[in-house]
Amino acid sequence: MNKYIDLKMAENSKNLKSLQKGFTLIELMVVIIILGLLATFVLPSLTGKSDEAKVKITCIQMKNISQAIKMYKVDNSAYPSTSEGLGSLVEKKYFEDGKLPKDSWSNPFVYTSNGDSFEIVSFGEDKTEGGDDDIYYSKCEDKK
Repeated sequence: MNKYIDLKMAENSKNLKSLQKGFTLIELMVVIIILGLLATFVLPSLTGKSDEAKVKITCIQMKNISQAIKMYKVDNSAYPSTSEGLGSLVEKKYFEDGKLPKDSWSNPFVYTSNGDSFEIVSFGEDKTEGGDDDIYYSKCEDKK
C-alpha cells in the first residue's frame, strides 16, 4: 500500500511539472510590454542616424575627389575647368578603379571651378539643385 501511494505521488508530481513547463499569459504580456517600451525609446534615436551617415559618407567621397583635383593641379598647373569637369580626372586615371565616385544616393557629383578654387556639390536625397539637402564640399570642410 505504501508503494501505491509513492507511485501515485510520483505520477501527480510528473503531471504537475508538465503543467508548469509553459509561460503564463501574464508573463508573456510583461515580456511584450517590456519589448514595446524598449522599441519606443531606441528606434527613434536610430532612425535619423542613417541620414547623418549618408551625409558624412558623401563628405568623405568629396574629400577623396578633392585630393584627386589637387593632384591634377600639381600635374597640370591648374584645376580642371568647369567644362572639363570631373571627367578629366577619370580620363587621366586619377582614380584607381577608373570610375568617378557617386554620392550616397548614387547621384553624380557636380564640379565647378573659377580657376583659383573649386566646389563639389551633391544634390542630396531629392536629386535636385537648391534644396536644403544639398551638400557642398566647402561646408564639409568647415565641419572639421
